[in-house]
Amino acid sequence: MMTWITPRTPISIAAAALILVVFSSAVRADADFELWLKQLWLDAQVRGVSQATFNGAMTGLQLDLSLPDLVIPGRTLKEQAEFVKFPADYLPEQQLSELAKAGRRHLLFYKGTLQKIEAEYGVPGNIAIAVWGRETDYGAERQRHNVIRSLATQAYLGRRKDMFRDELLIALKLVQSGTIRMDAMGSWSGAMGQTQFEPSDFEKFAVDGDGDGKIDLSNSIPDALASAAKQLRDYGWKRGKQWGFEVRVPQGINCIEASPDVKRPLADWLDLGLIPASGGAISKDMLDDQASLVLPAGTYGPGFLVLENFQVLRRYNASDLYAIFVGHLADLIAGSPAFERAWTKLPPFSNRDIEETQKLLSNKKYYSDTVDGRLGSVTRRAIGQYQKAINMRIDCWPSRALLEQLQRSDRR
Repeated sequence: MMTWITPRTPISIAAAALILVVFSSAVRADADFELWLKQLWLDAQVRGVSQATFNGAMTGLQLDLSLPDLVIPGRTLKEQAEFVKFPADYLPEQQLSELAKAGRRHLLFYKGTLQKIEAEYGVPGNIAIAVWGRETDYGAERQRHNVIRSLATQAYLGRRKDMFRDELLIALKLVQSGTIRMDAMGSWSGAMGQTQFEPSDFEKFAVDGDGDGKIDLSNSIPDALASAAKQLRDYGWKRGKQWGFEVRVPQGINCIEASPDVKRPLADWLDLGLIPASGGAISKDMLDDQASLVLPAGTYGPGFLVLENFQVLRRYNASDLYAIFVGHLADLIAGSPAFERAWTKLPPFSNRDIEETQKLLSNKKYYSDTVDGRLGSVTRRAIGQYQKAINMRIDCWPSRALLEQLQRSDRR
């Protein structure tokens, strides 16, 4: 609310100037948003969105500045959990155990539905249940954000404006067709329903799993599970194949080998001394399958040999930790044991520090990916390669000592 200054209100020239700056900035921001909405309406018309639908969604819309991933001057970028939490925090044993216990009950309750889903899409029931458990805690997680508002905010202020602009336009079409409600609730990114579908996912993958002639991913569990399975199938899920498994990594294997670019037949990894943890067995028909080593915490936690279906899970959510969470939860639901090796509790390391590490490694030609403060496999491998080059202990993990060494080297 703007307070007007009357002649009887004493105010300094400096204070008056400040008020004018704030006021003009607010007016300019509003004008920019109005201009953006006008352009959005032109694009919406091309997509077949009616003026009634557009006005109903956008009239009086207030941006939600509490959302993560917004680029706002003077504010630190808030990241989503996959790229902030360390593995020990993202994969807590207690949470996984509780989700697995509930998942086994759902696996039994929806047995008939899941058998039909697997027959049609090739995705096992425990995988579909694990996706549901990870995404919304089997529907217990409250959806707190209005989908249209979240998408409009991300499209206007987000780090990935173009992607969210497209999602917003698709959402408007879904509202117009009656597929979703104008007041539909979802995640901060506009994902909706039991298995968290973005509007574009609705368009491509949503199916009627209960045969009632409509698709309702919020209230129909069969619809949500079938749609998740179809998405995985369309992403390339291999029927009858595993996602991967935990392995015991011998000392002779360098963590630099842990990269999606380093692929070997599973038999070759086994010949190098990597064996399944907890006495797990490997069927002979898997030995020729291409596999990669994943060490989410460098040398400070479990290692995994992952197969093609692991990459399919990553397409559902582009994070190694997410794919491991879903795959491991599915295994727990099916009766497999918890991780054999525990995660080491590591000292905190901020996104800003990781970004600085990436920049310095990039300067030295060890890192060629996006400088984004995200601790993925490319960053971990670049760290390991640099550690090897300067005769540091190779653990493929960021640290204060490593960052300070990079900073000293960069100043020379």
